[in-house]
Amino acid sequence: MHPHACRESPAPPSYLLPLLQLSDSALPTGAFSHSFGLEVYLARGVVHDENSFAAWLRQFIGQQLVYSDGLAIRLTDEALGGAGSSGAGARCTGLDSPRFEEVWELDRQVTAQALPLQLRGAGIKMGLRMLEIGMGIFPSAALDAYQEQIKSGRCTGNAGVAFALTAHGLRIPLSQMLAAYFFSTATTLTQNAVRAIPLGQSAGQRVLRLIHDDVTAAAATVMTLEAGDLGAVAPGLEIAQMRHEYQRARMFMS
Repeated sequence: MHPHACRESPAPPSYLLPLLQLSDSALPTGAFSHSFGLEVYLARGVVHDENSFAAWLRQFIGQQLVYSDGLAIRLTDEALGGAGSSGAGARCTGLDSPRFEEVWELDRQVTAQALPLQLRGAGIKMGLRMLEIGMGIFPSAALDAYQEQIKSGRCTGNAGVAFALTAHGLRIPLSQMLAAYFFSTATTLTQNAVRAIPLGQSAGQRVLRLIHDDVTAAAATVMTLEAGDLGAVAPGLEIAQMRHEYQRARMFMS
């Protein structure tokens, strides 16, 4: 038996409150320090007001987040059998089984497909923080095993994978995982845009209301993808993220 095989927090009577906590934009993952290329569009005047930011955010969710963290969340959950599809005993054992090897390989793949250096670094740092937070408030054998893989150098850490491992242990349905993760990311980016453009707080809330359908559509798109679609990101977004490394005046780390 794996040394951490039975370190599992009891499943809550409802996944709603744990999901709200995990997807809170105030969760200290460091996301407030990253624009994921938005700052380049600001410097070039492409994004300059509420409407142009909303257009950029829609593209980021649908053309990048879906094919990176979104697909990673789905593949992680599927590798573990899907939320609620197995009993507690199945969740507490078999951490050396092929299904967990799929998750560790997925961590390596999602890190490698992040071509912009700052984006890759952001994904790792936020992944380590998400893992630390998950282990602290919703401990599980799977998160312990993930930490061991990272310490050994076999994995690097990814926010989507850590989020999915935590949410799986809480039996959160995949559709809810995806929608919450996408909207949480959108909320953080909107808060960053409110500071950087700047926008009014009410404008930020209008943008978030506007993208409800985009978040729903993005979650649905993730369910149609093949594993080989991981990293199929729009080149324009990646180029902007690469250019951010050389931008002289910066508010954000990416």
